[in-house]
Amino acid sequence: MTRKLFTMLILVGIAAGWLLQPVLAKKGNGQGGCSTPKLTLREAADVLFMREEEKLARDVYTTLFAEWGTRVFDKISDSERQHMQAILGLINKYALVDPAQDFGKFSDPKLQELFDSLVVTGLKSEVEALYVGALIEEVDMEDLVHAIDRTKKSDLRNVYGNLLAGSENHLRTFVKNIEAMTGGRYEAQWMAQTEVDEILGH
Repeated sequence: MTRKLFTMLILVGIAAGWLLQPVLAKKGNGQGGCSTPKLTLREAADVLFMREEEKLARDVYTTLFAEWGTRVFDKISDSERQHMQAILGLINKYALVDPAQDFGKFSDPKLQELFDSLVVTGLKSEVEALYVGALIEEVDMEDLVHAIDRTKKSDLRNVYGNLLAGSENHLRTFVKNIEAMTGGRYEAQWMAQTEVDEILGH
């Protein structure tokens, strides 16, 4: 992966803190209605960011499957749709404004730039596409861990924890395909090598 791509990923991580400011709404009109449960701005920003980050994964994998026909992309893109729905459940529960847009379109310009760059890289070759998938999962896992650390709400932590377990499985699948194709051992692209090796069971 290029240094430019890594820089963009770092910017996306920073952007999660201040670009995604949620609009918090209330249910009820003061006539016996109950107020919608509240999130802190940080918690709400994390929920909205994870919604679009899961969408980015789905859109990238769907695009790469159309190009290469590699079944792993088709299978994991279906899983990412389920992840998106899990986050949408939180968005609806807390009356946030869903940032998800049309396929390949993102409300956050940094995520849009990232999507475009990942697709360009993934269209170079099938093995590059698999590395893109592994990179997305590494970044996703790190973001989920941070989101878990920033909340004490059990519903958020449960959803994030389930998504984290899913991303670990996705990484294992991508790495299995990469190592079978290259004959070499996978080198971590974003997380510490020791963390990735632990997930992979190396």
